Amino acid sequence: MLPKLSCFHAVNFCRASLVVLLAATAQPLRAQRVTANLPDAPVPKQQKAGSQQKSANGFSSTVNLLSRRSLFFPELAVSEKPLTAMQKFELAVDQSIAPSSFLGAAFAAGISQAENSWPGYGQGAKGFGKRYGASMAVNASNDMFGTFFLPAIAHHDPRYFVSQGGFGRKIGHAIRRVLLTRTDSGGETANWSGLLGILGAEGLANTYLPDAERTSGKTFERFGIHVGVVAGSNVAKEFWPSIFRSLLGNRGASARQADLKDSPAKP
Repeated sequence: MLPKLSCFHAVNFCRASLVVLLAATAQPLRAQRVTANLPDAPVPKQQKAGSQQKSANGFSSTVNLLSRRSLFFPELAVSEKPLTAMQKFELAVDQSIAPSSFLGAAFAAGISQAENSWPGYGQGAKGFGKRYGASMAVNASNDMFGTFFLPAIAHHDPRYFVSQGGFGRKIGHAIRRVLLTRTDSGGETANWSGLLGILGAEGLANTYLPDAERTSGKTFERFGIHVGVVAGSNVAKEFWPSIFRSLLGNRGASARQADLKDSPAKP
C-alpha cells in the first residue's frame, strides 16, 4: 500500500515552504537646506530614520501579501466573501500549477520508480515520466472535480478556513473538514463535493493507469488512501500560517501583528 500512497498522493505532503522576501526601497528624501552655522549631523539622522521607517512599512506590506496569497496552499481562505464559479475555476487551476505540485510529483515518481511500483510503467526516463504524469494527472483531476465543478453546482466553498485554538482543536478541525465543508452562504454541510471529487479523479485514473490497477477494488482502495492523505494535508494547512511566520522570524511576527490590528475581527 505504501508504494501506491507515495506515487499518487505524496505530492500533497510535499507542500513545504518557499518564501520570497522583498525589501522595499525607500524613496529619496528631498534635499534640505542647512545654514552654515547649524550642525550637519541632524540631517543625515533624519534621512536615515525616514528610510528605515519606509523600509519597515514596505517589508510589512510584503509579508502581508505573501501571508495572504500562499504559493503552496492557494486554497487557504483569506476572506469570508464567497467565490463565484469563475473564481472556483481559477482556484482549481492555481492548485494544479502550484510549485509544490510539480516538485511533489517528481518526488513521488522517484520513490515509485525506486520501489518499482506499477511495473507496467517500466523503468528508465520513460517509466519515470509516466509515473510523474500519473501523479500530476490525479491531483489535477481532483482539483477540477472537487474545487471547481462540483462545488460550483452545490454552492460549496472549496477553500480551507484555518481554525483558531490549540493543537488538539486544530487537529480535530482538520479531520472534521474531510467530511464537512463550508457553503457559499457561510453555513456548513456534508462535504460530498470533495469526496465525490476524489472518487471521480481516481475513477478517471483508470483510463491511463496500468491494466492491473483498472479494477473497482483498486479504485476504491486508492480512494480510501486519498481521503486519508487529504486529512493529513488539512493538518499541514492548519499549521502553515504559524510555519510561515516562524520562517520570517521576529520581523514577520511583528508585521503580522500590525496587520491584525488593521484587519476586521471575524464574527
